[in-house]
Amino acid sequence: MRLLVDAGNTRVKWQLRDGQVLVRQGASRFDDDVFAELAGIGGSVSGVAISTVISESRRLELEHKLAGVVPVRPRFFWSESVRNGLKSAYANPETMGADRWHAMYAGWRKVSGAFAVIDAGSAITVDFVGADGQHRGGYILPGRGMMLRSLKSDAARIRFEDHNADAGEPGVTTSECVLHGLFWLWQSMVTRIQQDCQYYGIDSVLLTGGDADGIRAAGLRAEYIEDLVLSGL
Repeated sequence: MRLLVDAGNTRVKWQLRDGQVLVRQGASRFDDDVFAELAGIGGSVSGVAISTVISESRRLELEHKLAGVVPVRPRFFWSESVRNGLKSAYANPETMGADRWHAMYAGWRKVSGAFAVIDAGSAITVDFVGADGQHRGGYILPGRGMMLRSLKSDAARIRFEDHNADAGEPGVTTSECVLHGLFWLWQSMVTRIQQDCQYYGIDSVLLTGGDADGIRAAGLRAEYIEDLVLSGL
């Protein structure tokens, strides 16, 4: 069996597969006991593939966590210049986050024609791919949690309660001003994504990541695929 791991800045997701059959899957924060569910069955793992954007120290920590449950060393898969017709726009492709590359590759294998990928994680990434497999480039924006933490740490007198909000009208409390303002920004982002899709002749938009529901509430018309990075990996 193969263990696939998507190690992001906030959460680690994994799938145990026997061929194309999903045997087991899990997700948790990095500092938790990430692979606890593999206790007792990790010995049957013959290969481990990892897509990650975490720091080198955390990457080594992840390897240590895996060593306690599986008998094989993991293989890390990074961004590439080309794979099966998908071509990176980066002159130095290794500087692209592996999660973006694997999400695009999953889209390339799934979609017939041009497509866009939006990953609403710790950061929000937007990438456009032509029908010829050429990556047109993309955008990276701070995610919801990152923006809220920035306001709390850099603007000491802005005090607000964090909760889900999908209203864009002007707020009448500080919490509403912050959360409605964030939603207002998302609505603007969605408008720009749709304009770019029209410019590039893109009809298919794939969406993944923990804040996907909020992006859809802001008006994005997209197909949600929870495990897009793992599928590409």
